[in-house]
Amino acid sequence: MATKLEALQQSLQTALGDKAVSLTEALGELTLVVKVADWPAIARTLCDHESLQLKSCIDLCGLDYSTYKEGGWDGARFAVVYHLLSLVHNVRLRVRVFCGDDELPVMPSMIDVWPGLNWFEREAFDLYGIVFTGHPDLRRILTDYGFVGHPFRKDFPLSGHVEMRYDPTQGRVIYQPVTIEPREITPRIIREENYGG
Repeated sequence: MATKLEALQQSLQTALGDKAVSLTEALGELTLVVKVADWPAIARTLCDHESLQLKSCIDLCGLDYSTYKEGGWDGARFAVVYHLLSLVHNVRLRVRVFCGDDELPVMPSMIDVWPGLNWFEREAFDLYGIVFTGHPDLRRILTDYGFVGHPFRKDFPLSGHVEMRYDPTQGRVIYQPVTIEPREITPRIIREENYGG
């Protein structure tokens, strides 16, 4: 395992040169951080370079760093993480790309490189509000069209803004303000000796 990681790390350093912001190893996996401006060219290199051949993107997810390190994070708020796989070399790589603007997070679409990202990019757009430029059909996929906000953002209220219910008199689903009362959540206190070990 260590030799495959070392080989992948060497191949990445050779193929990317100084375009990598950082390349770290943790828990038996490599994480590559790149700039959003360099990402389209780097993505094509990761997919097509002979010693890499990371031709499968098995997952894409959005991240909101606004409460990371208890609010002590001083970097960009939003990032997109790609999980890449090379079947030829039997290696995996995690790529993290930070969005440049916290108010309107924008990322270039990578559907041309990895066509299977269509669903994942739409999901990150719907849940985090990350806009993927060049996406052929960027619209909500998990929430309905009338939904306000992006539910996976850290500043989105847990109860939401509106709730919907079926109204039998109108014969349709209607939206109404949230009727849930705010509650104070108190952690459970266990007073048992030697609990859990």
